[in-house]
Amino acid sequence: MDAYRRTLGISRRDRVRNEETRQRIGIDGSLATDIERQQLVWYGHVQRMDDTRLPKQIMQWTPQHQRERGRPKKTWKKGVTRAMSARNLNEGQWNDRKTWKLGIGQRRKIF
Repeated sequence: MDAYRRTLGISRRDRVRNEETRQRIGIDGSLATDIERQQLVWYGHVQRMDDTRLPKQIMQWTPQHQRERGRPKKTWKKGVTRAMSARNLNEGQWNDRKTWKLGIGQRRKIF
């Protein structure tokens, strides 16, 4: 937000809300959507890697033991699949980089 404020020439003393700053600069969404977008960028990057690469092997690894009793933990992979389903992205679509970037919303308006 600091960079956006400096671009617009607004200081914190002007007491302009973050939503208004984002609206003036032309950025949609919030921090959570930006995080989801970056997760999808990284997920597509790793999925395009060769199967012998360590990051891809680690992402495909599943532990052999069961979790302890209690509420199931939310995993990073389930968050990524939820973000993919919200954006109507399917498995294997990451191979076409142009449609993947358009699907995750990586291309922003230029201000």
